[in-house]
Order: sequence, then structure tokens, then C-alpha cells
Amino acid sequence: MAESATSAPAVVTGGAGAIGSVLVHHLRRAGQSVQVLDNFSSGRREFLADLAHDRGLTIREVDLRSPPPLEAFRGAKVVWHLAANPDIRLGTTEPRTDLEHGTIATFNVLEAARKADVPRVAFSSSSVVYGFPTQFPTSEAYGPLLPQSLYGASKLASEGLVSAYAHCYGLKGFIFRFANIIGPTMTHGVIFDFVEKLKRDPHRLEVLGDGRQAKSYLWVEDCVDAMRTVEAKATDPVNVYNLSCHDRISVREIAERTVKAMGGRATIHYTGGDRGWAGDVPQQLLSIEKLEALGWKPTWESSEAVDRAIAAFARPPAG
Repeated sequence: MAESATSAPAVVTGGAGAIGSVLVHHLRRAGQSVQVLDNFSSGRREFLADLAHDRGLTIREVDLRSPPPLEAFRGAKVVWHLAANPDIRLGTTEPRTDLEHGTIATFNVLEAARKADVPRVAFSSSSVVYGFPTQFPTSEAYGPLLPQSLYGASKLASEGLVSAYAHCYGLKGFIFRFANIIGPTMTHGVIFDFVEKLKRDPHRLEVLGDGRQAKSYLWVEDCVDAMRTVEAKATDPVNVYNLSCHDRISVREIAERTVKAMGGRATIHYTGGDRGWAGDVPQQLLSIEKLEALGWKPTWESSEAVDRAIAAFARPPAG
């Protein structure tokens, strides 16, 4: 990957999270100093524990529902805004969650970047902004965008804010529409849930929906490398990119692979219906032609990434 066009320091919101912590490690290896802002509601300090004595890293406990401290942004060349509610289903029962931790938090980050003269803001959006697309693979030009969840609505609203700040104030914006990102630092999601269920009951696995839901799964290291490639190479005022691999895998196959990896004793029970929960998007396959035009390619396809994640979650804890 080409080196970033920007130089240190960087701000990473959600920097103790599953993706943010991996990004922080990449940036530090590249020599960039980093300010992490995280409220630790889902982020974990242990994900950054190996950097505890790193003088190039500062960690601040910050709730982005309120304006963050400007001193954390002053002198930064880029803000990587990854902080958000990571649980799509939560917004169904707590509707203000995504408004506050998503849209309002994004506004507060953009305002801080504007006031501190940070020239670049990179935002972690999601493929759920496409709603129920009728074209597969789905390109960045697809529309209209009609999200099915409050999480998706918040991501789309935040994309609009990034675009508006770029055009009104001269910030350069980068918007990443993620497929399902998986890796050993994940603390939720279908694979994590399956493994935890089987640890509790190795004889039965309940699967939400009919198992035919099929989506792409991108390994977290590939995701971070793709983000950094876009930030380094994309040149438009607002740069919107899908981040994914080429294929997808069904929930049924993920369940079968998880059961096999954990001893093969469990029977699989499906709750029925074409969606796992209200707001779930059952079918997803993103076009990555635009991303590949920058010279990036995924290391792992969905089935390979899924197997790696199952192995990581199923592994007994060290010690």
C-alpha cells in the first residue's frame, strides 16, 4: 500500500474498538502519532495494552455525544471517525442510540475538526445505507439509498454531514461503506454469537432467520489496509468507497462451519423468516471495482475470513 499523503498526528475516534484498535496499530507502525478518543462502552483497553508505554499514543476517555476537547484535534492532519454504536439490533429497542452515538457524534467530530483546522476526515459508514438493493454487486453509484434500520439511517445522515462539511468548509472527506468486518477483536456479530452459544450449549445452535441470508465478510486487517489505501490515494473532495471482498457466504454455511469447528455435535435450529431481526438486510454483495482501481485487493475472501474468525473465537483463552 502507498504511504498516506498526510503525516502525523492523527485522531482515531473509537480507537479502542474492534476496527479502530487495529487501525491504531497500523498507524503507529507507520510512525504516526495518534490521539485515541473512546468512551469504552464497547471498546476495550486491552486491545491497546501492548501500546501502554508508547509515547506516540495518547488515549482519552471521551463521550462524543458532547463536543470533544479541541486540544485533541489541534495539529492533526486526519481524523479517522470510527466511533459508533456497533449493535444494529440495539437501535430497534432504543431508538435514540444511533442518533446520539452516530449522527450527533459525527456532527461533534466534524465541528471539532473544522474548528481545529484538520484538513481530512475519514468516516466508517456501512453497506446498510443501500437498504434492500436490487443490483448485485452493488456499486457506490446505486440509489436511491433507503436504509432499513436506524443504524443505517444514522450512517447515511452522517455521510451527508461529511459531504456538507467537505463542500462548505473545504475538508476532504473519505466515506467507507463496510461489508461485514470480522477478526479476532470483534465482540459481537454472527460468528462471535454462534461460538458463544455453542460454548454454552454444545448440542444446540439457534440461528435467527432461515439461514439463507448471505453477505460478504472482510478480514479486519484487509479493512484497515483498504481504508488507508483510500485515504492515501483518493483525490476527490468527497470520496465514497465500498470496502469488501469479491464473494459472500450464507448464514447457514457459517453455522455449519462453526459447528464443525467446535466438535460437530450440535444440531442447528432456524427461527424462520428471511431476516434475522427487524432492520436486517438479508442479501449483500458490494462492488469493489472502484477500490481495486486504486491498486488494492483483499487477502482473504469471505469463506477464508469466516474460518479464520471461527478459529480465533473458538480458541481457548491464553493461560
